[in-house]
Amino acid sequence: MARTEQVLVLEPQHELKFRGPFTDVVTATLKLTNPTDRNVCFKVKTTAPRRYCVRPNSGVIDSGSSVNVSVMLQPFDYDPNEKSKHKFMVQSMLAPYDMTDMEGVWKEAKPEELMDSKLRCAFEMPLENDKTHESESNKTLSSSTSSVQTEHSALPKSASASLDDGEVKKIMEECKRLQMEVQRLREENKQIREDDGLRKRKPTSMAATHPSSSSVMATSAMRDEGLSIRVLALCVLFFVIGVIIGKLAL
Repeated sequence: MARTEQVLVLEPQHELKFRGPFTDVVTATLKLTNPTDRNVCFKVKTTAPRRYCVRPNSGVIDSGSSVNVSVMLQPFDYDPNEKSKHKFMVQSMLAPYDMTDMEGVWKEAKPEELMDSKLRCAFEMPLENDKTHESESNKTLSSSTSSVQTEHSALPKSASASLDDGEVKKIMEECKRLQMEVQRLREENKQIREDDGLRKRKPTSMAATHPSSSSVMATSAMRDEGLSIRVLALCVLFFVIGVIIGKLAL
């Protein structure tokens, strides 16, 4: 009895091409598409299993879905006079509705239920002209990319450096101004404290003569407290600016 015609659509249909050089692993992709309304089991076999690595080499393709199979040719000494006799076969069958064990399904499958497609392998070496042109193109592209990256990285770096210098200069000037302001406020605070001490040492008779001295002392205390708060705020601001300068220096 003749076998059922293959229901899977293969891309490529008849030939897997591997393009050298073959000093490293060369991969070809085989796309399997299931256009039916049934799930399909598949297996990929080769006449040279030691020369190829196939992933995945078996599985189930859902209805209307596709699977990409990677066929990896292992490195070998290529002889252009030797024609490839390697072949691949894609075997498939409709998956049973109650399938639980795929290996068991393959073992119990009847010959008329199996479908297969065969592909041959072809090895190609790039021509010398293609190699030279490709090498020169890669060098030109690499050189252009490097120059663009260098210019791109150099411009922002110089701009950033000049900007940082300007900012540092402004902050240093502001620090000097704040330092002078703090020093001035300290001197004023010191003078106010000395004046308060002199007023406290005055005789009680003076306090009787000038009943408003307590209010003057309260006003001076409030002024002293206000100046202390300003000094504290300026010190905090000075500390924050110092931290910023430290980060810019790093």
